[in-house]
Amino acid sequence: DHLLAMLAVGLWAAQQQGAARWALPLTFVGSLLLGGLFGLNGVAFAGVESAIAASLLALGVLVAVAARLPLALAMGLTALFALNHGVAHGLEVPALGSAWAYVAGFCLATLALHTAGYALLQSLPSRAAVWLSRVTGSAFAGTGLWLLT
Repeated sequence: DHLLAMLAVGLWAAQQQGAARWALPLTFVGSLLLGGLFGLNGVAFAGVESAIAASLLALGVLVAVAARLPLALAMGLTALFALNHGVAHGLEVPALGSAWAYVAGFCLATLALHTAGYALLQSLPSRAAVWLSRVTGSAFAGTGLWLLT
């Protein structure tokens, strides 16, 4: 679910125009880091796993319909989704090794996944990109829905 959600953010960013193309992935990583710091300090949100599944459902729908929301709303949703993902990662820090290296690793991996989703969609002809967005967005949303049940 984490991997799919992070790819979905890259796909969704690729469907946007202007500042949203970079603002959505950067908002996600910044909020992921904040959530990770919460988790490292033992702050847990009730229902975080359900929130992660719901974020995958929502991101899948947003990608499938190529939603272009007002930037503030899109960034707010992205931040909310990422915060939950970050808390989950922060709570799962391995006992051995450096917590900071772990945090840096999941932030860099997230950026790489966003970049992969973005680059994939941007590299395709527009008809193929629309088709891929609809199919992957629907699959991601379906996976989120399945995880919620």
